[in-house]
Amino acid sequence: MTHAEMAALHAVCFTAPRPWTASEFASVLNLPHSFLLTQSGGFLVGRAAGGEAELLTLAVAPDARRQGTGDLLIEAFLHQIALMHAESAFLEVATDNAAALALYAKHGFVEVAERRGYMKGTDGRARDAYIMRRDFTL
Repeated sequence: MTHAEMAALHAVCFTAPRPWTASEFASVLNLPHSFLLTQSGGFLVGRAAGGEAELLTLAVAPDARRQGTGDLLIEAFLHQIALMHAESAFLEVATDNAAALALYAKHGFVEVAERRGYMKGTDGRARDAYIMRRDFTL
């Protein structure tokens, strides 16, 4: 999947936080310890270093939702970060993104904090976000 394809899918999937550009995907994926995971209809960008992993973004095309794509991407993420010796993983998610909250909870992530006004949407409106975390026993 090219950076332009990722940016196009991200733009379809996100208004808050605002979608990433192709150059932002290129920059993030050029950082040490960053990685891209893909499935038909979706992708996930993550990173892991120093025993901690972060799920940076996950996008699933509207016509691929509710078909297990998100589950496969989260499972691949958990496998990848285990290989990278992560002891914990975290992510940020808009508090009004019920589908994502359910997906992450299904895979053992729990809400640990809330950030008020943390995300700005394409409409310029501030939105709240949860920080979710999952710890691993190695």
